[in-house]
Amino acid sequence: FFSMSESKSPVVDWYKGRSVFVTGATGFMGKVMVEKLLYACPGIKCVYILIRSKRGKAPQQRIEDMWKLAVSNTRLNMNARRCEKIVPVVGDVSIDGLGLKESDIDLLINNVSVVFHMAATLKLEAKLKDAIEQNTTGTARVIDVCRRIKNLKAFIHFSTAFCSADIDVFEERVYENKDNPRDVIGITKWLHPDALDIATPKIIAPHPNTYTYSKRLAETLVADELNNMPVCIVRPAIVVPAIEEPVPGWVDSLNGPIGLLVGGGKGVIRSMYCKGENQGQFIPVDFAINASIVIAYLVGSAKTKPKEVPVYNLTESAVQPITYKEILDKGRSICLDYPFEMQVWYPDGDFRSSKFIHTLYAIFFHWLPAILIDLLLLLFGQKRL
Repeated sequence: FFSMSESKSPVVDWYKGRSVFVTGATGFMGKVMVEKLLYACPGIKCVYILIRSKRGKAPQQRIEDMWKLAVSNTRLNMNARRCEKIVPVVGDVSIDGLGLKESDIDLLINNVSVVFHMAATLKLEAKLKDAIEQNTTGTARVIDVCRRIKNLKAFIHFSTAFCSADIDVFEERVYENKDNPRDVIGITKWLHPDALDIATPKIIAPHPNTYTYSKRLAETLVADELNNMPVCIVRPAIVVPAIEEPVPGWVDSLNGPIGLLVGGGKGVIRSMYCKGENQGQFIPVDFAINASIVIAYLVGSAKTKPKEVPVYNLTESAVQPITYKEILDKGRSICLDYPFEMQVWYPDGDFRSSKFIHTLYAIFFHWLPAILIDLLLLLFGQKRL
């Protein structure tokens, strides 16, 4: 699909002359999305990215800072003119109308034909009010703006492969919600925060956290727009570093499993409450982005209107299955051959299937050492962890 010879790729040809709008472009997946569009689709007209204002930094400066990472030093610098196609629009999904100026809204509705909505809070422990505001209400605000786009060919909403914890076999379709998304949005606005915190476990059940619950609600909002817009939902599994693009192993943060691997490699994490034989659900970031770009092409070039919202579960578990124990063994082997600098402890953590045993390990090998280190730093007048 992504041959640099445009005549050989229907995907590249389809993007030629089009303008794309990306929310969440400064995130891990967003950076790879923008880089891939500019590199693989040289005929693309423009990539508008929603970017929050930051005191003391102009939007263009924030874009330049974003591309100072390794992702920019690999391919985009080979043709700096492509970077000029990135156009920032200052806004925020947590503000009505995305906080956009009227001139920026006009720019989007008159030029954009493809939208990738990736903006979200990924904090599993986020308060329900914050998760709904970012992931559910934020999606509603993006939809409100995109309804006005004159030549919209594809609206791709990024959900998660874990948004239906109550379903054993998670098929590629939108499942009914026990709650109306707009009712939940209303509740989070008028209910006192303390009362909402108390009620959260009952509201989100059977979901394990507010993240998956808020993303499930957002899917319903997107599905409701089937008759108004060419919508589609993609559900990536746990997104891990790149296999090939922009460079093998590229990642820009310690979020998700990377933080656990680094913590284990440095000897900080000694125990995890998990069954090692459980199969992991992962997708390399470049695989997920490549698939999403192609999916937008499939949605936008479809000759007939679908009767149901197209949904794609993005995971490699059926192609390259791997258990958590296999990940641990591979990681331990690599850490022994190529140890981290400034290791805290020998990397010898393990999984515990017993919550009681895990708690004992956590007390003696996580909490007590952390308290001891904090006390030593305090005694020596150093910044505490």
